[in-house]
Amino acid sequence: MKRARAFAVAAVLVAATSSAVFAQDDDSAIDAAHPDVTVLSLPTTLPLPPGGFLFRVTHRFTRPLGQGDFGEKAADLFGLDSSSTVGLELRLGIARGLQAGVYRLSDRTIDLFAQQTLLRQGGSPVGLAVKASVEGQDNFSENHAPQAALVLSRTLGERGALYLVPAWTGNANAFADLPGESDSNVTLGFGLRYGFSDAYYVAAEVVPVLSGYKGLRADNGGTSAPHISIGLERHAGGHVFQLNASNSTGTTPAGVARGQDAQVDDWYIGFNLSRKFY
Repeated sequence: MKRARAFAVAAVLVAATSSAVFAQDDDSAIDAAHPDVTVLSLPTTLPLPPGGFLFRVTHRFTRPLGQGDFGEKAADLFGLDSSSTVGLELRLGIARGLQAGVYRLSDRTIDLFAQQTLLRQGGSPVGLAVKASVEGQDNFSENHAPQAALVLSRTLGERGALYLVPAWTGNANAFADLPGESDSNVTLGFGLRYGFSDAYYVAAEVVPVLSGYKGLRADNGGTSAPHISIGLERHAGGHVFQLNASNSTGTTPAGVARGQDAQVDDWYIGFNLSRKFY
């Protein structure tokens, strides 16, 4: 009888341990520390389960908030009356740890990408993925810009994570008539997401250029400014809605690597919306 009870207790413990390991390793489970595939524009280490897919919408209003007085900004509803750049993304889980997708902007830029998970935090002190992408303007017919990036993550408790994204971007300088400019650049992205409740999160990212092409402002004699973006999120199951503000309208890898568009005080309102289907 004692042996039978001991065996039953051991079986329960093994089953509980196996269930915990499976839940931790289940890519279809909601991960409160990594709830989305991007911070704002920077990639995260969130994997997709094989056969699962994710649909994402990005929207950036193009009226710079740094232009005009308060009355003019209020008359335009702080940029909401302006034109916008809209992006649509479909991302698929191909195999365990492997995902790929296509992202298209309303200015007819198309970005093709794939990402492979290399390490998962738990068995490693950090999560690690490698991402490769190439984008092209005018429906992928010109100004192709490849990028290779590493994505490192470290969780902060149950609802937060830090990200480090070193990347090389080719053809970061899409303006070939600018003499003396580097064609490519190397950037180092920093990202943070933290949930102060189960439903509400804050997110931020900054992407300084370490070397190479530093953007249009530097070309025009200004001081180089990195891409900066901050956001407030509402989570509901597989949905993530994010209201954000950025100093650049770039949302593709090369768009982010090119940095700020024009003046130092230009900021733009936007939002991201993602939905998991798994």
